Formats: sequence, structure tokens, C-alpha cells
Amino acid sequence: MAEGDPQLSRARLEDIVEGHSDAEVNQLLADIGTGKVLDQVFEAMSASLPADRAGGEPAVVQWDISAPDAIHTYQLKVGQETASASRGTPDQPRVTIALALADLLRLAAGKLDGMQAFMAGKLKLSGDMMFAQSLQGWFPPQIP
Repeated sequence: MAEGDPQLSRARLEDIVEGHSDAEVNQLLADIGTGKVLDQVFEAMSASLPADRAGGEPAVVQWDISAPDAIHTYQLKVGQETASASRGTPDQPRVTIALALADLLRLAAGKLDGMQAFMAGKLKLSGDMMFAQSLQGWFPPQIP
């Protein structure tokens, strides 16, 4: 988020998603700034991701987040000693994850299980499926 904006905490994420419909979550995020919220979620993901998670080889995981205004694309890049997040598609992803904005926030708040979301069709994967199976262990269930 921009300088001066309050940090997005797990408690704030829970407040945004708990008991709210997708439409209500989308409206709350539009009021805050969808891009600001997503920037902070992906910054927190990259900060909590140990750089050695990809087994020492570089990997790019792309996230396509469907929001009412657009599809927001982010990439998490993991190298031998680094992990970073960026907007857009500067690199070829090894796997792409697609889900709705409200579901991403539920996932980040620990209110949605990734495997259950996949089985219910809320989370879609493309690319290296064997690699995708390892992703569930990469991320903590929520941002700090």
C-alpha cells in the first residue's frame, strides 16, 4: 500500500471477508483500492516465502485474480536466494493460479482451504501440475 496507508493485517482481512458475500467483499475492496490491497497481499506472500522453496531452482508462480474491474495478474518469483512479487507477466510462469478476488482474500485470511477451493472449482491451475501440487506447502495459511 502507499506510504501513509494502514497496513493490511490478518484481522483486517478477516473483517473484510467474514460473513460477507463476494459482491460485498468486492465493494469493500473497491472502496479501499483493489490494487493497493492486492499489492500488499502479494508483498506479504513474497516476504513470508523462504527462497529455497523451489528446491534451489528458479520458479515463477503467476496469479490471475478476477475482480469486477479487471483481471489483476501478479507473479511470485522464487530463486536460489530471493523471493519477490511483481505485477504483470514479465516472466514465463511454471504454474498459473486463477481465482476470484474475494476467494484470494479468504485464502489469505485462512478462511478458505486451497485444496477445497481447487476441488470446488473456485481455484484453477494450469501449467506444471506436478509442481503445482507442491505449492500448498509453500505458503502460510494467511498473511501476518
